[in-house]
Amino acid sequence: MRKKNFAKLTMIVIAIIGVFCYYISPLAHSIKQGLDLQGGTHVVLEAVDTPEAPVNEDAVQRVVKIIEKRVNELGLTEPIIQRQGERRIIVELPGVKDPEKAIEILGKTAMLEFQDDSGVTVMTGQDLKDAKAQIDQSNQNLVALEFSDEGGKKFADLTAKNVGKNIAILLDKQILTNPNVKEAITGGKAVITGSRTLEEAQRLALLLRSGSLPVKVDIIETRTVGPTLGQDSKDKSEFAFAIGIGAIIFFMLAFYRLSGFIANIALMAYVLMLLVALKMLDATLTLPGIAGIILSIGMAVDANVLIFERFKEEYKLGKTLMSAMDSGFSRAFATIFDSNLTTLITAGVLFFLGTGTIKGFAITLGIGIVLSMITAITFTQYLLKLLISSKIFKDGRAYGALGVKNNEKV
Repeated sequence: MRKKNFAKLTMIVIAIIGVFCYYISPLAHSIKQGLDLQGGTHVVLEAVDTPEAPVNEDAVQRVVKIIEKRVNELGLTEPIIQRQGERRIIVELPGVKDPEKAIEILGKTAMLEFQDDSGVTVMTGQDLKDAKAQIDQSNQNLVALEFSDEGGKKFADLTAKNVGKNIAILLDKQILTNPNVKEAITGGKAVITGSRTLEEAQRLALLLRSGSLPVKVDIIETRTVGPTLGQDSKDKSEFAFAIGIGAIIFFMLAFYRLSGFIANIALMAYVLMLLVALKMLDATLTLPGIAGIILSIGMAVDANVLIFERFKEEYKLGKTLMSAMDSGFSRAFATIFDSNLTTLITAGVLFFLGTGTIKGFAITLGIGIVLSMITAITFTQYLLKLLISSKIFKDGRAYGALGVKNNEKV
């Protein structure tokens, strides 16, 4: 049994070290980065008055919401959308290096109209329920429209009254298609043809789904920006992070010896689990997010310190190694749980009340706290029990109980 436990411990330690060394770099670089780390596109929009649609507070608020919807449709995370003054809106899109693409999606009014043969507008984009890009059987790119119940009735009536005539579908007063109606179309569906590529059809569908802007919007400024930190600062931050982790590993080994070694292995497992969780959640890493990770790592180490100090106190009382270790974990649990719970509540408040990068900080901190509880309390305890039960090291000083007389009991 002793040899079996030690062999199991050895296999687990080797596996974690191997996986950590092999996957840590590609895993870390596979997580999407925010504008402050990777750069992107910076756009400044301004709402302008027109005779048909003057600018007011309500119109600007609606513009912000529609732009937010369009950005979310792009699948971007951690974008920054904020008002500047009464009429201007700043949009920062991480990872988007093509300003023209951003302008096409953000600044287009996207006013959809259906006109009869005499040029009278009968329907607008407000009658739409959904719009999706598709490729038909003849390999033609098109946008499939689905109308609301009221819109479906309007479209059926429009086509019924214009059999043998053309009806025009316009976007921002420009004709997208002008088909000839052969029969009344019921069912509440239609298609828009004419897109040269599937990507163009997808962009058009996105604009139609998000709705038209209530007022005219001009592009005041657009530019591609580099990382806020700069590559040199990023490299220095990575170096400082590596030095910090190295110092933690050295501290745990110097003060707690074998217990510290097990804690370091658990810390490696924790970092891997955290990165995998962020990858699975498709999170975007920003500077506040990195701060959340570092803070959660510190709390994971702090939990181990509390446990090991409690173990030393129990061992001084004459308990066996296994009994002292069990008491160390059980008696330190309440303190660790309380401190982590209060921090988790704080992270929850930041997430629900914060915006943008503050939410990113809250998410990484919250995930880190939960995972640190798992590794510090459950995983570390399991590995230490395997080590102690193997009876390879019987002296408490090997586990960090310095200055304590060896009671020769395990």
